[in-house]
Amino acid sequence: MLAALKNRRRLLLGVISDTHGHLSPAAVGALGRVDVILHAGDIDTPAVFQALQGLAPLVAVRGNMDRGRWAADLPSAEIVALAGLQVYLLHDLMSLDLDPAAADIRLVISGHTHRPAAENRAGVLLLNPGSAALPRGGQPASLALVRLEDGRISHRWVSLE
Repeated sequence: MLAALKNRRRLLLGVISDTHGHLSPAAVGALGRVDVILHAGDIDTPAVFQALQGLAPLVAVRGNMDRGRWAADLPSAEIVALAGLQVYLLHDLMSLDLDPAAADIRLVISGHTHRPAAENRAGVLLLNPGSAALPRGGQPASLALVRLEDGRISHRWVSLE
């Protein structure tokens, strides 16, 4: 399924992290029209994993709270080609083990901090969607919608409260 998305010129990504066993109706609604969902770890339960798979093609990585048989096959990091761009997905940005710009990666998605953040570093967008279930720092629960179009990347936050 993802192979068909690799060469499309336009995609809408649903970027979510730190669901911690809870997928709110607001999150389901926000993800209802995306082309692919990228989950940056701490899914916590197979029920949330399966629910996300029912919404759109899912790429997920294992977070520090993802344990058990259902999570055993989740990679700790994943590189996926979408809309002609390389996207690197991992849970904790502090464990990034490569130079994304040197590897021709344009978007790095992480979670773990439970705080939404976006920073452009050397032509690479570092994006954290925040936590969809347990936000920190006075932030609302959130996810991000990312549009990839003709080599450009844009994003917007979606409050889930």
